[in-house]
Amino acid sequence: MSELDQRPTENGVAFREFAKIGRLNREVIVTEKIDGTNGCVVVTEDGCVSAQSRSQIITPANDNFGFARWVFENEAELAKLGPGYHYGEWWGAGIQRRYGLTEKRFSLFNVHRWGENRPACCHVVPVITRGIGFGCVVEALETLRAGGSIAAPGFMKPEGVVAFHTQANVLFKVTLEKDEEWKGKSK
Repeated sequence: MSELDQRPTENGVAFREFAKIGRLNREVIVTEKIDGTNGCVVVTEDGCVSAQSRSQIITPANDNFGFARWVFENEAELAKLGPGYHYGEWWGAGIQRRYGLTEKRFSLFNVHRWGENRPACCHVVPVITRGIGFGCVVEALETLRAGGSIAAPGFMKPEGVVAFHTQANVLFKVTLEKDEEWKGKSK
């Protein structure tokens, strides 16, 4: 029985507290949204390394654009990520926009944790700007429109941005093209 169910009731109705409302005007970190495929490197407490896509565990025999094979080939280096689920984007040659690359790359999403001190085989999504509230999203989009991709310099058709609201711990994406269109299964 939950703590809520144990509270005194009035006429059989339990008290339910209204959730606290977070402040909008808190730090927002805006990164480049890379157009590839979602990947995750899983490192167990005992150091075993495996791969997953957005929707399932993958293996070199049941792969997603070669990501599981890459994880297998870089297992020792990826174990340095430490225990946990390490999400990122698998992108580059042969995947979505391709970005003019001849190789594939894995860029970790967690910019708070990963910077220069990361496995050599990994990249990190580029931070475009940080600011208070969502006004900095417009600035970041204009930076990409004017200068192209930061993740792949010289590529002039970047996908968009991801805004991370630090207090709410929520991600939002904005694409440079067709942002108003629903992507995925019908509503």
